Amino acid sequence: MRASFIRVPAALGLLLCPLLSLAQEAAATPSANTGDTAWIIAATALVLFMTLPGLALFYAGLVRAKNVLSILMQCFAITGVVSLLWLAVGYSLTFTDGGSAQSFIGGLDKAFMLGVARDALTGTIPETLFFMFQMTFAIITPALVIGGFAERMRFSAVLGFSALWLLLVYVPLAHWVWGGGWLAKLGVMDFAGGIVVHISAGVSALVCALVLGRRRGFPETAMAPHSLPLTVAGAGMLWVGWFGFNAGSALAANGSAGMAMLTTHMGASAGALAWMFIEWKKYGKPSILGVVTGMVAGLGTITPASGFVGPLGAVAIGLVAGTFCFFATQLLKRTLQIDDSLDVSPVHGVGGVIGTLLTGVFAAVALGGSGFLVQQGIGAQLGVQALGVVTAIVWCGGLTWIILKILAVVFGLRVSEEKETEGLDLAEHGERGYSP
Repeated sequence: MRASFIRVPAALGLLLCPLLSLAQEAAATPSANTGDTAWIIAATALVLFMTLPGLALFYAGLVRAKNVLSILMQCFAITGVVSLLWLAVGYSLTFTDGGSAQSFIGGLDKAFMLGVARDALTGTIPETLFFMFQMTFAIITPALVIGGFAERMRFSAVLGFSALWLLLVYVPLAHWVWGGGWLAKLGVMDFAGGIVVHISAGVSALVCALVLGRRRGFPETAMAPHSLPLTVAGAGMLWVGWFGFNAGSALAANGSAGMAMLTTHMGASAGALAWMFIEWKKYGKPSILGVVTGMVAGLGTITPASGFVGPLGAVAIGLVAGTFCFFATQLLKRTLQIDDSLDVSPVHGVGGVIGTLLTGVFAAVALGGSGFLVQQGIGAQLGVQALGVVTAIVWCGGLTWIILKILAVVFGLRVSEEKETEGLDLAEHGERGYSP
């Protein structure tokens, strides 16, 4: 009788062992977090929304009426070109191991996403979704650059420039900062693109403006925005889309994403008001163009810091952004008379530099931040941040100049004087934005 009692639990144990083993194996196998996945799907859509239609409308309103379609066309075409290049080699070169301790560039293991399974994960989200999210950053960055040469570059040159710039400038820089490259190993802090997006776009836009030269009539002829309502509509889309840009860079639906969203909004608000009040004081009237430009300056400047600082740090960064970017714009246009058509370099470039450096200050725990990646403290972190800034300026400036010189031989960079006078809408695309 006693033996039968012993046999029952033994038999049950034999039956349960395989089930327990299967349960342990399932627990050990990583799976996508549905909350994180849902949030990054939404964030990806928001970041693409920043380019189409956000940036496209923002820029389209700033140019003259005869060039409105050319800007819209460039934004749409760049989206297609970058998307295909990102699938072909861009993603793989950015986010795979380069095979060395100080990785300069990734490999081709994931070119065309071959070999990436449907259920492959990056962290807690599908890798296909991570691919898409990062692709939207790769799209908007060269789209930002077109503001530096708006109203005067050939469309063929725009396409060639965007393709080469993505592969030769953006991809290596993104790998160094976000893909496990040498700057990442040093501990550089760039939560959502102060170095990778804003400094790179700003420096490259400045080089483009210098190489192509001024638009005909600049600065003697007034070249006012043709439709501020379009610009304001685009600016509103950028503000909303930026929540996906910054908060989505947490790659999870967590406290870091929530703080990034909060700091993003505070930085934008402070930047908009700082620019508005300076302009009000200087010229006697606040302008809607000033408010939205200050907002973009605040957004660009808070971007590298958004996941690392607290709300008070974000307000301080936004106020500095609105102030410094305002005077940088005045210096570039009025004093130096450099024709960066849509103020990419003084807003995104200067903002990216300020935000990247101030990340090394306001990320301090004592100031409400998350702490530094470089354990030696604020001085060491500032040194790494400064190295990231200088590296981006030299790399992006030098490679952009080389790309432009190559394209000048292959395509020719600038439209003829007659086409520039006629407007790129008709001269390059055979269409009008508005009926005569």
